[in-house]
Amino acid sequence: MRIRPYIADKDFEYLEKWIDNERIHALWCANRIPYPITKNTLQRILDKNAVEWTDSAYVATEDNGTVVGFFCYSVNLENNTGFLKFVIVDNRKRGRGYGSEMLRLALQYAFAITKADAVQLNVFSENPAAMRCYESIGFVPRTTDKDVFSFNSEMWSRCNMIVRDHKTETERTEIK
Repeated sequence: MRIRPYIADKDFEYLEKWIDNERIHALWCANRIPYPITKNTLQRILDKNAVEWTDSAYVATEDNGTVVGFFCYSVNLENNTGFLKFVIVDNRKRGRGYGSEMLRLALQYAFAITKADAVQLNVFSENPAAMRCYESIGFVPRTTDKDVFSFNSEMWSRCNMIVRDHKTETERTEIK
């Protein structure tokens, strides 16, 4: 698997197929983008987030170039913490390790290239498969905000999860 920058004209067709119902859409973006997703509405939010948060969008591909995942990443320079958002994997690939592998590559990029000390993400508690995926690569729950998102007649809780760059922590300890 590889990660590369998202190219709307080449990659949107994959995302559009994965976000094929309102529940998956809400779990993916907390309705920050209107449903059904269009290339223009996605691009507008990506452009807005790039300016406001320095987000960059990426895709994960199989070695043959087939797109199998998507995420956005930014770094808050004030606290040197990265943030992942809009994480999604091809629904035909879920449960087979693709999400974990994509996120491992994203964390390698975050820690080695952007030099973040930690990376956070938010996930709805109503998405236990995603939570298990994040926990499997080292994310731990940090805070949970109860009943913060309404979907149909349900109230969802949002869990903020974090993983720290242990190499950075070790290096800091050795320097002191």
